[in-house]
Amino acid sequence: MEQEPADPATFYEQIGGSATFARLAHAFYQGVAGDEVLKPMYPEEDLGPAEERLRLFLEQYWGGPTTYSQQRGHPRLRLRHQPFKVNPEARDRWLAHMRAAVDSLGLSPLHEATLWAYLERAAHAMVNTFEA
Repeated sequence: MEQEPADPATFYEQIGGSATFARLAHAFYQGVAGDEVLKPMYPEEDLGPAEERLRLFLEQYWGGPTTYSQQRGHPRLRLRHQPFKVNPEARDRWLAHMRAAVDSLGLSPLHEATLWAYLERAAHAMVNTFEA
């Protein structure tokens, strides 16, 4: 009797693991660093800690190590973003920087579409005000 093939690799593994998510987070925060709307939302002067948190969160979400939860507990994304005024303009700027970061990865069309669909849904879910 033939064995069933093993489960396919996780999305995390399929797109290159930690190195890919590190490139994504780094490219994203390069854009944020010069953004007058988004940069003030980050409490640290250096965006390095935020870059690491994003990388760890995305790695865990896509099937990689669970370091994010081990260090920070449950992600609770909406709760963690509540102190910040995330309006449609902030969301759109976040998406523009993330779009550039995703495009820089050179993923296959299927992987790119899968990743982008999640990021777009997440960005829309973080909107917590419509005030300018």
